[in-house]
Amino acid sequence: MKRIMIHAYTKFNLGDDLFVKLLCERYPETHFVLPARSEYKQCFASLSNLTLYPIESIWVRGIRKLLKKFNGTEFQNILLKKLARSCDGVVQIGGSVFMQGARWKEDYTWKLDVFDSRKPFFVLGANFGPYKDEAFYVKHRELFSTYTDICFRDRYSYDLFKDLGNVRLAPDIIFQHAKPDNLKNGKYVVISVIKPSDRESLKDLDAMYYNKIKEIAVAFVEEGYGVKLMSFCEYEGDEEAVKAIHSLIPQVYADRVKPYFYRTNLEEAVELLASSGMIVATRFHAMILGWVFGKPVFPIAYSEKTTNVMNDAGFAGAYADLKKMESLEPEAVVRSLDTNRLNVSVLARQAERHFEKLDNYLGKNKNAKEASAAINPGVFARRGHES
Repeated sequence: MKRIMIHAYTKFNLGDDLFVKLLCERYPETHFVLPARSEYKQCFASLSNLTLYPIESIWVRGIRKLLKKFNGTEFQNILLKKLARSCDGVVQIGGSVFMQGARWKEDYTWKLDVFDSRKPFFVLGANFGPYKDEAFYVKHRELFSTYTDICFRDRYSYDLFKDLGNVRLAPDIIFQHAKPDNLKNGKYVVISVIKPSDRESLKDLDAMYYNKIKEIAVAFVEEGYGVKLMSFCEYEGDEEAVKAIHSLIPQVYADRVKPYFYRTNLEEAVELLASSGMIVATRFHAMILGWVFGKPVFPIAYSEKTTNVMNDAGFAGAYADLKKMESLEPEAVVRSLDTNRLNVSVLARQAERHFEKLDNYLGKNKNAKEASAAINPGVFARRGHES
């Protein structure tokens, strides 16, 4: 049995946690190790082939105090380096994992230090950017040339690196998520929200965005729907946004608009989305899961990663650009109840290609011919929209 280290974003973000779950479920005969806080045991309790490596455990903190010559980061890096070298390979799985931040050079150096270039390294489900410095692109191009396999989820990222030879393209991994057998259509709308100012490009937009989401929630209540204001990630400010918006709801509507916070309750959060009547999706994976579950989805795009994937998927429904949504009429969102579905059956089959090279490395038999069929990188399933 191979032992694989998972390199993922472990801040209790619903989309990223689903990436880990789908990866482990696909390879039940592989032993995965995930460096993460011990609270993740609640989130991934059903995964018998996953071991948590608790980098913030009591014994780790104790050793840090004893070895005072190391600061916390240095000691953690030593542990992660040892873990990576004890495994048969690394899978980095996630979405926006190559964005240019203020400390990108330190992060780049960290990757070179921690991960053994002699071991297989797979990148699955990512997009590249946004970035503004050419050096960021050049250094990652050098790094990517050393990796075993990279499968991007959008054509823009693929086109930046497609000449490397180890770069491929497939739709977002979450298109692979199973659709419940007994799908419900509850008389409520899920509105996934973010805190705009948590992102450099969306500063000073909190008040406008919160007020517009309040108007949309009220419009749905007036149409007879309940509303769930949903946080995907406390760490990134979603809960703060939910509370701020909820405080704006007029008292007469307050009992129909309820907060929902995802923390470690992965199955419950997915069920909430799957049983809704519609999803208003600021969060990227609220959009993807809504399509997977056959729901009308009104996307609120806060970055190009959303519009890039909408274009790749052939989505032709109504949506809003967060930066320009001040003029958005709430009634236009309500009207999307009847129009904004997307047939993702083709995309789901194509998304399985993310795992093609990892399947080969882990010895997984692939019997489904359609799943392994080649994708034309120029287009995805353009015929998916349903009116």
